[in-house]
Parts: sequence; C-alpha cells; structure tokens
Amino acid sequence: MGKSLIKKKGFKRQKTVKKGGITKHSRKLTLDDEQKNDPLPLPTGLNLDESSSGLDEDTKEKSVFDNLLKILGSNSKKLAAIYKKRQREQEGKSDTDTEEEEDGDSQSSGSFEGEDIVAGGKSSLDAEGNHAEDAAIVNCTRIDEDTDEGETCDDHDSQDFEIESRIDDEAASTSSFERHLGHNLTNEEVENLLKNQWKYKWEMPASNTLMCKWIGTGGPISSDIITDLGCELKQKLYNHWLSIYKNSGSIDFSSSMQRCFFSLCNTYRDILHCNKRPFYLKGNEEDSSIMDAYIIHALNHVYKTRDIVINNDMKLTKHEDKNEEILCGDNFLDQGFTRPKVMILLPLGSIALRVVKRIIELTPISNKSNVEHINRFTEEFEAGGEEEDEGEEGSKSRKPAKPADFQALFSGNNNDHFMLGIKFTKRSIKLYSDFYTSDIIVASPLGLITKIGEADIDKEKDVDYLSSIEVLIIDHADVISMQNWSHVNTVMEQLNRTPSKQHGTDIMRIRQWYLDGQARFYRQTILLTSFPSPDMNALFNRLCMNYEGKVKLFSEYKGVLPKILLPVKQVYERFDAKSVMDADDARLDYFCKKVFPKLKDSMEGGTLLFISSYFEFVRIRNFLKSQNASFCLLGEYTKPSDISRARVWFFEGKRKIMLYTERAHFYHRYKIRGIQNLIIYSLPERKEFYPEMINMLDESKNMTCSVLFTRFDQLRLERIVGTGAAKRMLSSDKNIFVFC
Repeated sequence: MGKSLIKKKGFKRQKTVKKGGITKHSRKLTLDDEQKNDPLPLPTGLNLDESSSGLDEDTKEKSVFDNLLKILGSNSKKLAAIYKKRQREQEGKSDTDTEEEEDGDSQSSGSFEGEDIVAGGKSSLDAEGNHAEDAAIVNCTRIDEDTDEGETCDDHDSQDFEIESRIDDEAASTSSFERHLGHNLTNEEVENLLKNQWKYKWEMPASNTLMCKWIGTGGPISSDIITDLGCELKQKLYNHWLSIYKNSGSIDFSSSMQRCFFSLCNTYRDILHCNKRPFYLKGNEEDSSIMDAYIIHALNHVYKTRDIVINNDMKLTKHEDKNEEILCGDNFLDQGFTRPKVMILLPLGSIALRVVKRIIELTPISNKSNVEHINRFTEEFEAGGEEEDEGEEGSKSRKPAKPADFQALFSGNNNDHFMLGIKFTKRSIKLYSDFYTSDIIVASPLGLITKIGEADIDKEKDVDYLSSIEVLIIDHADVISMQNWSHVNTVMEQLNRTPSKQHGTDIMRIRQWYLDGQARFYRQTILLTSFPSPDMNALFNRLCMNYEGKVKLFSEYKGVLPKILLPVKQVYERFDAKSVMDADDARLDYFCKKVFPKLKDSMEGGTLLFISSYFEFVRIRNFLKSQNASFCLLGEYTKPSDISRARVWFFEGKRKIMLYTERAHFYHRYKIRGIQNLIIYSLPERKEFYPEMINMLDESKNMTCSVLFTRFDQLRLERIVGTGAAKRMLSSDKNIFVFC
C-alpha cells in the first residue's frame, strides 16, 4: 500500500500524458556511460535517439525500460526479480493488493538519466561504479492503492506524508490505539474472558448528564479522562474537528460533551450508553455531540491503521532483498484478514444519510478533495421524505398532525434495508466501494442479515468482510429494537470469524491474535440507545468480550407521570413470577384468572388492551378466540383495510375489546377513539408511550387504567413511575398500588 519514495540525481519527472483516463509519465532515457559500455539492443534496429520516430510513447517506454532491466538483471538477482515482476504486470498479473485492480490504480515508472540514482534517500551506486546495484533503484514509482486513480507520488507528497507520519509517530507508542492492538493476550486472560463474568467495580460521574454515572469493569478510569488529544488523534483530524467546533459558535471545547465522549471511546472499552436523548426527542445537541465523537473515533482508527500499513510498505520497499527476513519479526504485523475495520449499524436510511454526511464533513479537507458517488448516495438515501411531506400537506387541514418526535424520525427515508461501503484514500472518499476494499461499512441489521442469508445459500458468496471489524458502533438501538432485535444478535455472532477465503491478504502481515482466533476480544462495541432493555443488556454482557473491559451508564429516572393531562386513576397490580423464563406464562395466567372474568361479566365495551410484544399479542388473541370474546386487532402486521375497519367497530361499540401493540403504535401513532377502559397488559419499552395512551381516555366516563407488572419489569417500571417509586413497589409487601 505504500509509495516508493525515490530521489535521484538526474531523476526527472516528465509531463503527464493521459491515456484511457489513467495518467502516465513519459520517461526520457539518456544513457551516458551505460550506452557506451552496454549498448541496448533496441527493436527494429533503432537507437535511443531515433526510437521516438518509429514507436509511440508507450511502446518506447516499455521496450527501453524492459530491455534495461533484462540486461542489468543478468548481473543482479534484485533486478532479475524486478524484471520478472514487470513482466507479470504486463501480462495482467499483479503482486499488489486486489484493491489496486478495482480502483484502476497502475504502476508508472519514473524517468532516470543513468547517473547516481537515489532510492529512499540512499545512493545505490558504489564507488566502483557497480551498474548492477545502480540499476536496482530503477523501481517503479508505485501508485498507492489508497490514492486516487492516476495519482502518482511525487517528492512533495512523499515529504508531506513523511512529515505528517513523523508528527503522528511521536505519540504513537503512547496512544491508546497502539496499546490496544499491540497487546498480546495470555492463555489465562483468554480463559477469564471466556467465562463471561463481568463485575462492575468502579464508578465515575457522567459529565453533562443529570442523575447518571458511569460504572465499569477492569481498572478504573480517571474522572479526568480528557487527555491531550494531540497524543491520541491524528493532527490533521484534530485540527479539522476543532475548527468545525469553533465555527459552530461553541467556545469551550475542552469540556464539551463530544470531547468527553470521544475520550471515553478512546479507551477502547466496550460502551453501553443507555440514556442518550435522540435528535427526534428534542435532543439534537446531545445526539449530534455523541455522533461527532464516535465518528472522529472511527476516522482516527481508520487513518491510523492506514498509516501503519503504508509506513511498513515503505520500509519493505527500501529493503526488498530482505523482505522475507524482515517479515519474520513482529514489527510488520499490521493487518487483519480483510480491510474493513469499522462497522456502523443504523435502523433507517434517513439516519444513515445523517451519519454519512457527518463523516464526510468531519474528514479533513485534504482527504476529501473528491467524494465519489455523492449524488447517487444523496438521491437514494433522501428518497421518500418529499413524497410523505406532499401527502401530509393536504391532510393537515383535515386531521391533527402526528407527534413532533414521530415527524422528526419518520419524515425522511424509512428504508431499513441498506448496506454501504466507504473507502478512504489519500485525497478522496469513495462511497459504494466494494465491501472488501472499504474501511467503514454502514448498514442496517436487515441489510446484513440478507447478505448472511445469501452466503448460507450460495457457497460462492461470503461475508468474510465482517472478519476483521475492530470497532462496532450500534446507534439508535432503541429504534432497532422496534424492528427485530434478533437480527443484531445474528450479526454480532457473525463478526470476527475466521474467513473462508484468503481475499488477497498477505498472511505474513496478519496480526497474531487474528490467527489465534482472538479477534473478538479486541473488538470494541459502542452501543447507543435512549433506554436499556433486557435484550440489550444480554447482548452487551454475552457478546461483547473486549479484554479492555466494559463501561456502562447507570441512570435514575424521574418518571413520566407528570405528563398525564387527565385525572386518571392508575391501578398497578403486581403478580409473582419465579424467574424471567416464567414471567410470560405467569402474566397470561394472571390475566386469564384475575382480569378477564371482570371484562367478561361487564356489559360495557371500549376496553383497550395495550401489549408490548407481538408474542404476547398472539397468545392473548388465541385466548380470546377460545372464549368467543368480542374483540378486534390492531397489530404491526394487520392490513391497513383491517385496521380502518377495526377502529370503526371499536368506536361504534361493535367490538368490546381491542388489542393494540407497542410496535404498531411506534410506526403509526394512531389516536384510538372510544376508549372507556385501558388495560396495560405489559408496560411499554418507550416511556413516552405511557402518557400518550392514558391521555386517549379523554372520552372515558370511568377514567381508569389497570397496569400489570412483575419484579422483572424493573427497567420499564422505573422509567414510567420513577426510580424511587419503582424500588418501593417492587420491595413492598403489598401487590396493589394506586396513582392518581
């Protein structure tokens, strides 16, 4: 991946000639002593001066250069190898990474004038005039696979890269990036990680967040985690980030939320932030700050990985005759099985649009002179919002608008099936790059599940690009939980597996812990959500096994009861369950024996049964069928025509009971009319839904609401009634609690 830095006395770069869209450099060959002592056999009997008249530029280039390599190669093994390599390249074979072929990158030879030739700053011409060693430096100036098409490496670019690398390398040995990837796990450490026993031993206050604190495993993190970013971030990236922050009108960067969260990400521990206020719930500033922090962390990881590989490529280029010797050491272990190192899981296309645009904005200006396929990306990921807006314009006068948070979340592209590869080169960003040549993959869980399923069916396909993910970011996990959380579990189990194919990787440069099957212990997972759930906690505890440890946000809640606008009597009924596994059965049994008999005997209709999960919805539906009860359904899979009919029947009293799921409310936010009695069979995950449902009782005469809960509902209960009240309700000897 590296660029050969070649300086020569008399080694001149000629004007570029564009052919077929690829820039090549013509070479002017003047041989003084070489011509006299070793005249080159030129085709058709032409000498060097006359060759330009009989051959085109490309033919002249190849014949002169190839013949020179062939003659000099007879006296030097190094040149013989170079000549063979050039022959293979002309035949369409290449030793370089497959990514160079995809990007259209090619090799271009630099011109030389047969005198002292310098490569890597060292003269290859000894005092005795050894021409074989001289010509060993007639190395092609290789176009880096990570540069733009046709872009060549000149002395100025090389010097810039060397200076930048020297600045970044001064702190590299002390950076968290180097420490994290450079650590070798012992057998004892691996055994402890496999036990999956995590103990949260320390805590620290969460800055800028009320009623919250960070708790973690492993060694404690100092409360002053805002370290010198110059040691942790690439200088260009840090300067650009700071400039954007100041241009936004903000002043105190050192204590800002985004810098604090970046410092936490930079510890390379697994993170569960379970109280992030999302942009659609009036938390745009907080959401944007956290997004900026993890994007900067991801970019820093990508660019530092790239720099290490390029630096090592440069070193190997300078010592081509000793490559096998050098690669036997550990200093050049810098790669994984495949190139992608960062993956960002997002629920909707509109959120992906927001994140990718911010990635482009936070990328330093010198690294994004060209953003390929940006128009295609914008068209695909912005689609959907305008049509919905147009449809709403005519309806605003007829019916009340949806809640503001619903409009903010679903006003754009609601596609939940997408995958996008992003590749970073020296001067450009390439969207829609092949996954194997990408640095960052932005995807939805459903998009990845589709690819995994295709690979299971078609053995020629694979998802080996998931084998070397080192930073996984799951943002808006609360929205993903309203889709299908099992998809996230499947994706997590697919990460960091040993690939089925080599995919052009240099095995000699793969980090040892990849080969030992330990990559999952080095992967950092950042899980961001507005609320915690048992499923999220299970994933974080079971599938996140980072050797650095875990950090989790612990929060206390005030509850949402003050948001209820009506004087509704809320009766909480606690039932007993022996375990989490028995909770669903115990809930159904309590409903059948304690709640339903009252509904059956009552002549009054208008009972809305709110149910959190589809599994519970199906069980209740089957039970009501068995009892020949009068009911209608409003679930996430109910047809629109059936929904309209059910709402009319319920309002007119033709059906006494309506079953309504949380997911249906999340995606549609229906205003149900005709509710006289509300029964919350299982508390909603999203706390804002609780006051919304109770406020629908505005037409009720009784103004009553019954809520069923068990001690295993603590997370949901405390978000609704408050942490303090929830603890009292769960520890009390009484089973009935009333809120008015």
